[in-house]
Amino acid sequence: MSTPASPTGTAAKAGLTLGALGVVFGDIGTSPLYALRECLNYLPPVERATGVLGALSLVFWAMVLVVIGKYLCFVTRADNRGEGGIFALLSLAHGDRTGKIIGGTGALSLLILVGAALLYGDGVITPAISVLGAVEGLNTFDPSLAGKVPFISAFILAGLFAVQFKGTKAIGGIFGPAMLVWFILLGGLGVWHILGAPQVVAALNPLLGTRLLFDHPSEAAALLGSVVLAITGAEALYADMGHFGRKHIARAWYFFAFPGLILNYFGQGARVLANPGDTSHTFFAMVPEGTPRLILTLVSIGAAIIASQAMITGTFSITRQAIQLGFFPRLKINYTNPDQSGQIYLPLVNTMLALGSIYVVLSFGSSEKLVAAYGIAVTGTMVVTSLAFFFVLRRQWKWAAWQAGLLCALFLVVDVPLFASNLHKFADGGWFPVIIAAGLIAVMHTWKRGKDEIFRRIYANEITEDELCNVAGSHHIVRVRGTAVFMAGNPTGTPLVLLHHVKANKVLHETVVLLSVVTEEVPSVGDAERMEVREIGHGYGVWRVIARYGYMETPDVAALMERVGAAGVPVKLNEATYYFNREMVITGGESRMFEWQKHLYSVLSRNARPVRDYYRLPPMQIIEVGLPIQL
Repeated sequence: MSTPASPTGTAAKAGLTLGALGVVFGDIGTSPLYALRECLNYLPPVERATGVLGALSLVFWAMVLVVIGKYLCFVTRADNRGEGGIFALLSLAHGDRTGKIIGGTGALSLLILVGAALLYGDGVITPAISVLGAVEGLNTFDPSLAGKVPFISAFILAGLFAVQFKGTKAIGGIFGPAMLVWFILLGGLGVWHILGAPQVVAALNPLLGTRLLFDHPSEAAALLGSVVLAITGAEALYADMGHFGRKHIARAWYFFAFPGLILNYFGQGARVLANPGDTSHTFFAMVPEGTPRLILTLVSIGAAIIASQAMITGTFSITRQAIQLGFFPRLKINYTNPDQSGQIYLPLVNTMLALGSIYVVLSFGSSEKLVAAYGIAVTGTMVVTSLAFFFVLRRQWKWAAWQAGLLCALFLVVDVPLFASNLHKFADGGWFPVIIAAGLIAVMHTWKRGKDEIFRRIYANEITEDELCNVAGSHHIVRVRGTAVFMAGNPTGTPLVLLHHVKANKVLHETVVLLSVVTEEVPSVGDAERMEVREIGHGYGVWRVIARYGYMETPDVAALMERVGAAGVPVKLNEATYYFNREMVITGGESRMFEWQKHLYSVLSRNARPVRDYYRLPPMQIIEVGLPIQL
């Protein structure tokens, strides 16, 4: 007989479920502000009452097929040691959970980069449309505020991005309870109106949705493009899985988010059926004018801020993963919570997101216009996920080709029409997230290809360990007191900075550590697997240390060296000197890169955060040696 859960365990599970509700479902939770309204905007006013059932049917079945059928039932089961997200999918698609560094820029890696880059476009637009859609509630309270809505929204966004440096620890605790209140409010408003027009439940029939599309073929693409607005944020179920766990995310969806959303959408539809001639805002019209509508607007703004915060912090995490995997230049990373390494702040990324979000709010001016830029990034990422999931099924789960192909084909039957339905938005604003994604793909692909090219031409040809022992034991080399730590890009060779140091100074410290920091295709690495230490030869005082980190971790070499000393290496940390190569890229060589990539890589390399800062080392114990490289 099973024993009942302990209070502590029950409380912990409830806390994780509540946390998932606040972080994971913030984006999709604010979609009722504009999704159904946009669907009905493509129908003639005389057909709103008849068309609303078809629109509701499309929204309901989109949630069932995409959120439940695709993500909760299948994609979220593809976890990499409990972690999800686009880069977790890449490592699983390579068929190895435990060891190899993601290398090269092949078709699969490029596909994942496309998905990751599209998420950045989503990260710019989501805060803008969420806050703008909520603030527009002021229009229904006081029409004279209509011209001020974009500026109020920009002010709220500026404040939101301005406090990001404080981290989510202080405000994260209110996310879950606040969104719980929000979903209860959504459901309550929906039930209130459904009781007045119970015939709205007929929208559960999927034939009504398909009939609406066939009856309005010229508006079918626009209708599907608006339906996508109801499932934006579905990718967050997978991306945030490591924070809360699949079970808790599923509980939050089935018990709170899904019922609240469906009841509200159907409540909006019920109000349209009861008031067929009223073309006002479908969401804010659910409450009477005056104080109730103002309260609903203020609550909506709070929910929009939470939805924006979740997307912002998610973008920070994606960026760190890309840096660790070698797809992005090193950036400054601030840790906002010493107890949670995942709570980080990237100043440059935050600034770019802020400028992008404020720009789209002021340039588009309304959520009705901004939805033209929304959808391409979301549906594009969904298509990428389906394609990459095929490789996970084949290589990780060992499914037969026809089984994997059949399942992913079913996903694409939904994903591709939704993506295609948003392509008409390109000229009206859809170009904006595409331009962002294209720029980021160029940066990530160029950075990865440049690093691979430099490694192939320079670091792969380092001298062997036996040759290094001969150098260390030579009577021409003077051994001096202290510890020298040479950062080695190749965990099997000898770093060039050591050779340059010996050639120039004819000396070598009595203790030499060749330190290689390797990023594994796993989110995090356990303490037992963190470090490998071995002596090269015997009596030469040369040691090789290989430190392994996951793609969701940031190396801390200073802390690592304390463990090296505890492992028996005679290091003197206060006297240790850390040697780095400082790459100085020169274009005009004969590398396999395009000429524009050479120039771009040179700019990125000059502006990347120095390795010494990224590894968090004492600045007074560092020596950099210039390394000219001609690409």
